[in-house]
Amino acid sequence: MLTYTLKRLALAFLVALTVSVGSFTLLRAAGDPAVAMAGHSAKASDIEFIRTTYGFDRPLTTQYLDWLGKALRGDFGESLYFRTPVSRMLADKLPTTMTLGGLALLFALGVGLPLGIAAAVRPNSWIDRAALTLSVTGQAMPTFWFALLLVLLFSVTFPLLPPSGSGTWKHFVMPTIVLGYYATPAIMRLTRAGMIEVLASDYIRTARAKGLHPARVLFKHALRNAVIPVVSLAAVQFGFMLGGSVVVETVFALHGTGQLAWESISRSDLPTVQAIVLVFSGFYVVLSLIADLLNAWLDPRIRVA
Repeated sequence: MLTYTLKRLALAFLVALTVSVGSFTLLRAAGDPAVAMAGHSAKASDIEFIRTTYGFDRPLTTQYLDWLGKALRGDFGESLYFRTPVSRMLADKLPTTMTLGGLALLFALGVGLPLGIAAAVRPNSWIDRAALTLSVTGQAMPTFWFALLLVLLFSVTFPLLPPSGSGTWKHFVMPTIVLGYYATPAIMRLTRAGMIEVLASDYIRTARAKGLHPARVLFKHALRNAVIPVVSLAAVQFGFMLGGSVVVETVFALHGTGQLAWESISRSDLPTVQAIVLVFSGFYVVLSLIADLLNAWLDPRIRVA
């Protein structure tokens, strides 16, 4: 297990390094940051002054190493638009996004896993058809449209929940349902497919022939192997929820990191965009690493694969 863990750590480090280089280069290639800061109507002398002041005239490698060294110390520079340290803004906004992402993942697992198991135990039944219908609907329905429907229903027609803000737990109910429902179909379908495959295995038939209780066969023997790909999917989905919550945060005015990313991109706030990309890519790498290690613990065969 130790050797496998060290290999995964080395791979995670290389992936994080590659993502940081790629994101830094692509953001620079998208346009001259000096022009974006000065405005397209600025004089050439003003653009050159900004380029020299912020070090944009230095070689790209030097700029990257300087930025990475400061970022590893938690210094992401100052926002060009908000005139506030980026690390402070992230510290203020990130808890909201993390709370929303965690609640949405719990919602997706709480709905997707039971539905997938029930559909696999009774294939081609009404439960299976209802679960598949829910899956298709969840993937076909636009997130913003579903969010507006919930606001119209639970904030306008029946004023039970607040339509925006993040002051109390009630503010997170509708955003959690919207963001979690989008990930539910994938978890449900993967659980269903894995359970159907595992329930047809020889060792499951042997366990049943021994007279073991059906619940023990289902949850102790079958679910442990069927849930392995779901662990990896859940990690990826959680990363997606953190990085892709822009629409949900904007509709419900949660003022999290997703909304901050949208505001920074629209205003060409390069330091803030770079910091958000680095932080969220780091989340993806760490979550994938945790999923790999958890899968190796659940199935020892993965360690020697």
